[in-house]
Amino acid sequence: MLKLLVATDGSDNANRVIDHVIKQAGRYREPVEAHLLNVQLPLAGVNIKLFISREDLNAYYHDESMAALKSGREKLDAAGIKHAFHIGVGGPAEVIVQYAEDKQCEQIVMGSRGLGTVSNLVLGSVATKVINLAKVPVLLVK
Repeated sequence: MLKLLVATDGSDNANRVIDHVIKQAGRYREPVEAHLLNVQLPLAGVNIKLFISREDLNAYYHDESMAALKSGREKLDAAGIKHAFHIGVGGPAEVIVQYAEDKQCEQIVMGSRGLGTVSNLVLGSVATKVINLAKVPVLLVK
């Protein structure tokens, strides 16, 4: 089983990544297992814990991630590709690389740009960091 970590933020670019994984799945020698990962940025502010309980905060992260993962999960289900989904909270690049290591994924597949408000001229900042931190191959889908 070839394990792919597929980072998604629910953007159009991320959906193209899912389409690419589905299209390429039949070209591999072994079946593909996709691990969909959505990473939520921690809500900033030390005082936020004074107003929002830990349970409510975790529910927020869960709801936001499930919305971002929905389309990818539906596409993989329809294509019959085995998959699992994961929710992370933290710095996106660091969480992506850590999940790839923890789940023993053989490749990270992600979009070259995501939902960020500031984009680099060539690559998104998360993609650039993942390339530099990852110990496994990283496939960027445009």
